[in-house]
Amino acid sequence: MSGEGIGFGKAIVFNEHFVVYGIPAIVSAIGKYTIAKLDAADKPGWKIIDNRKATPNYKEEKINQQKESINLMLKKLNIDLSKKGIQITLEGNLYAASGIGASAASCVAIARALSQHYNLDLSNDEINIIAYEGEKGYHGNPSGIDNTASTFGGLIWFEKGENDVMDKIELQTPVEIVIGNTGKVANTTAAVAGVKERKEKNPEKYKEIFDRAENIAYLAKDALQDEDYQELGKLMNENHKLLQQIEVSSRELDFLVKLARDHGAFGAKLTGGGLGGNIIALTPDRDLQDNVANAIEKEGFQTLKTVIGVRRSGE
Repeated sequence: MSGEGIGFGKAIVFNEHFVVYGIPAIVSAIGKYTIAKLDAADKPGWKIIDNRKATPNYKEEKINQQKESINLMLKKLNIDLSKKGIQITLEGNLYAASGIGASAASCVAIARALSQHYNLDLSNDEINIIAYEGEKGYHGNPSGIDNTASTFGGLIWFEKGENDVMDKIELQTPVEIVIGNTGKVANTTAAVAGVKERKEKNPEKYKEIFDRAENIAYLAKDALQDEDYQELGKLMNENHKLLQQIEVSSRELDFLVKLARDHGAFGAKLTGGGLGGNIIALTPDRDLQDNVANAIEKEGFQTLKTVIGVRRSGE
């Protein structure tokens, strides 16, 4: 029996980093995905064949985290590979890069493939729990936001707490975005640790920034529900400014954000852990999306043209 599973990429539209401290964040699945295929192997243990296209050195730099991640998921599911092993193959059209949920998409896809292979019949909620366990291998103490978007699809309002709050934000139609890749592999664990350290040193300054980030989340939710993309873009720009203030942006990210805005994006900001990785630009029109993507590519950076608000197939 072989197994197969899918996990969507994601874009954090608002409040990466702030989400770790209970501030609401808005995240969306994007229209790109990772597929995991699982086959029985003769040898005990597991091996992986990673056929995903990737930022140079991404897979090499993440290899130990990937091993840890798979081992954590197998342990959580009590799967014993001491007699009969498995081979995992990763593919799909989601680029393996920092900031677009590549690790979460692979965790969700592998969790689904394991469920199918071993006839576990896991629900989406259970898949999400297993994928979260896998995310610990990559991020130490993940917020859970990436795997949630990857598992359920759509646009999600997310609050981390004793019991995580996860509400769907309904969009009538998915909206176009451009993701611009700095080409730098980001270390999310280091970025999160840096914010924690600076927050402890400057509690008053950080309280002010965090309060505004919370305020922006509620305004952004309203703008999304009203499909007021001019307002949403302004809020994205302000959110980027707050992320600069907590020192998780970078020269390359700021360059791409400005470039996108200069070419007509309604708003642009870093997305994901920062210090490298990707930006997200709001371009609610195919021509505008092409314009912004072309401008970024002319400067030698890779882009991904996709949509936010995409639902899981069958929903």
